[in-house]
Amino acid sequence: MAAPIEIDVWQGEIADLEVDALVVAASESLFMTAGAAASVKRHGGDAIERAAVAQGPVHPGEAVATEAGTLAAAYVIHVVGVGHDRIAEPERLRAAIRAAFEFAEPLHLRRMAFALIGVEHGVFSVADAAEILLEELTNPSGQRQLPESIVVATANAAEMQAAGEAQARRRARVT
Repeated sequence: MAAPIEIDVWQGEIADLEVDALVVAASESLFMTAGAAASVKRHGGDAIERAAVAQGPVHPGEAVATEAGTLAAAYVIHVVGVGHDRIAEPERLRAAIRAAFEFAEPLHLRRMAFALIGVEHGVFSVADAAEILLEELTNPSGQRQLPESIVVATANAAEMQAAGEAQARRRARVT
């Protein structure tokens, strides 16, 4: 069983975080046009998007990693939790989050920051996206390599509240 990881909820620009990897939502074509991905592109440079698009397209539930341009983070992991069909399928979202963790061991990631995935076009509610993310972060199943700590990066007060509440519910289930 994997050791417990430290999870912090933080509000602000994900692009400002000094972590090993930023995890942001992506479309199947991997263009960085919305939400946290657009912020990462704006702060880290167009090369991040070009590197992602060169690896696509990918299916919902999959992820690709790129270098992080001029950001403090070393990598950006682009996860596709929602397809072009914009259907809220929780299992696709869970698969995308798990796909991000597949990069932890080969890229030697000790600290990762996750944006809420699936909220950028209103497909998932903030509460549902936060619940699914926190569930996957605290799920001990599988033999995957996990980082030492995770930052759940929220863009606004509503996301901060939803992530904090989801984290509190997960802690209450553990105790």
